[in-house]
Amino acid sequence: MTRPPLPPFSTETATQKVRAAEDAWNSRDPEHVALAYTPDCIWRNRAEFLAGHDEIVAFLRRKWARERDYRLIKELWAQQGSRIAVRFAYEWHDDRGQWFRAYGNENWDFAEDGRMRRRIASINDLPITTDERLFHWPLGTRPAAHPSLSALGL
Repeated sequence: MTRPPLPPFSTETATQKVRAAEDAWNSRDPEHVALAYTPDCIWRNRAEFLAGHDEIVAFLRRKWARERDYRLIKELWAQQGSRIAVRFAYEWHDDRGQWFRAYGNENWDFAEDGRMRRRIASINDLPITTDERLFHWPLGTRPAAHPSLSALGL
């Protein structure tokens, strides 16, 4: 199984990889998202350390049960060889209706087949009001015309 584009990445192919990841995460489908990772993929997400598809799927189920109306934008920061650095922001609300914007950076390393073998994420949450929200598309894939993080000034 391969997940093009494959490393080594150019700016163009890394940008394609980042958008594919954004689209998958915006699906909020843990099993679909997990297909982009090697079976033994290692993750650090905030203070959680995960390994393999089963742990990734379980983590994503917990995440999206808690982070309601999740909408994510990712943007390429840098790439070299099999590695991509990404910055991102996402908005979500809790079960009481409090909105948050999470800001973060991810470092990705890919296997030769194009699946991610390592994901290191650092994330911070900022409470926001409903009026401060910037991500207003219907749940699912971000429309092509929606502004990027840079265009939004984030």
